[in-house]
Amino acid sequence: MKIDVYTANAFCHEGMGGNGAGIVLDAGCLSRSDKQHIATTMGLSETVFVCSSDKADFSLEYFTPAAEVELCGHATIATFGLMHVRNGLSGRFLIETLSGLLEVVVGNEGRVMMQQRTPEFYDVYAPEVFAGCLPAEWVMTELPVQAVSTGLKDILLPVDSVEHLRQMKPDFGLMAELNRRQGVVGVHAFALTKEGGYVAECRNFAPLYDIDEESATGTSNCALACYLHRYVAKRPEYRFVQGVSMGQTSEIVVSIDAIDDHIAKVMVGGESIPTGVRQLEV
Repeated sequence: MKIDVYTANAFCHEGMGGNGAGIVLDAGCLSRSDKQHIATTMGLSETVFVCSSDKADFSLEYFTPAAEVELCGHATIATFGLMHVRNGLSGRFLIETLSGLLEVVVGNEGRVMMQQRTPEFYDVYAPEVFAGCLPAEWVMTELPVQAVSTGLKDILLPVDSVEHLRQMKPDFGLMAELNRRQGVVGVHAFALTKEGGYVAECRNFAPLYDIDEESATGTSNCALACYLHRYVAKRPEYRFVQGVSMGQTSEIVVSIDAIDDHIAKVMVGGESIPTGVRQLEV
């Protein structure tokens, strides 16, 4: 059986950069092993499989080259951006994921915003937990190193400067073991900035899932926006830049609806560009 696997870049910046995802638009005929085979063959950080749902407008399943994950922001943005280009899809939609039922909004111009779960804050770590993985002396001590989730649990790592952020060369073997021990998907390192209207520049490392670094991550930046809302400044919108160190500059926008300190709704989004299609045999 031949399957068309589309590719698209999400969170593009000025028509370039972004993070690539594989997309199977009609995956109802595929088994779980088929889906893992396709994701492994594609070799992208995530491949998303779209099926029908009796609970929502669409069901989305996400696979890395190594395993299934509950949610992927950039793959969702890429999927709905592709459906907008192919079919003129726009409006509000409900998607079924392993993280629950979430809202997706597709604007007439193609910008996609997707809802995330309200944030959950977990353990705070001493910078020394990164000894061997990263230079612990570059950790910004004024902010906590903390695990936060709006769908996927990441450790948010504040770095003391953009320069040090860009210079980081993690030991991915040690980091994968750290992530496994702490029960997190990855480490989302960031440095506060005011350049280009951005709040922070970010790098995301998830070697436990065979993703050493990603150029744009929706769920991680949603968690970061909620973290900054709690610890730094309360804003209705946060803009982040990611992928600079990879030569794939990406822009991620997060909107937060809050009443006082309570975050009622958080959404992440950006622009996406279809990049091709590949036919695979399963």
